[in-house]
Amino acid sequence: MVTGKADSLAKEDLRLSESGIMWIFLAIACFIADQLTKLWVSASFEYREVLEVLPVFNLTLAHNYGAAFSMLSEAGGWQRWMFSGLAIIASVIILGWLRRTPKSLRVFCISLTLILGGALGNVFDRLVHGYVIDFLDFHWGNAHFPAFNIADTAITVGAILMLWYSFFIEPKLEAAQSEEGSKE
Repeated sequence: MVTGKADSLAKEDLRLSESGIMWIFLAIACFIADQLTKLWVSASFEYREVLEVLPVFNLTLAHNYGAAFSMLSEAGGWQRWMFSGLAIIASVIILGWLRRTPKSLRVFCISLTLILGGALGNVFDRLVHGYVIDFLDFHWGNAHFPAFNIADTAITVGAILMLWYSFFIEPKLEAAQSEEGSKE
């Protein structure tokens, strides 16, 4: 029966769109963009080579053995495994969170997805190279912000979106639900 197959395919397509697979694709795209830029910089620059792009922005190849702002970079190597383990645990938690979050909460899902893609990009570096490849260097005069990468940017943008959602969007949703509940 053709109609039965068509209905079945329509339901399957609906389940696919509701499954959150698009968030996984966004995380993968973020991971790929991060890794491609790191491959390009690694192939194009010597370690610590600097290319001035703008008076306040350089491209440079840096190896970060620590966490954000090079915290624990001189710790002797154990931090590689600790940070990798934490990133893997966080990624599993985020995947579970994405699975349970209604897909209609797009800003929140995008925030989780960006954090996931960034975490996976940096954990890949730690596991493969033993360090994270950084290359974006903003500075004012001789004062340099710590070098970072696309994964770090995704994590930061994801965290900002999550805060924005938590402080501005979620309270409005809760107020609307509360108002709707009081009408019933």
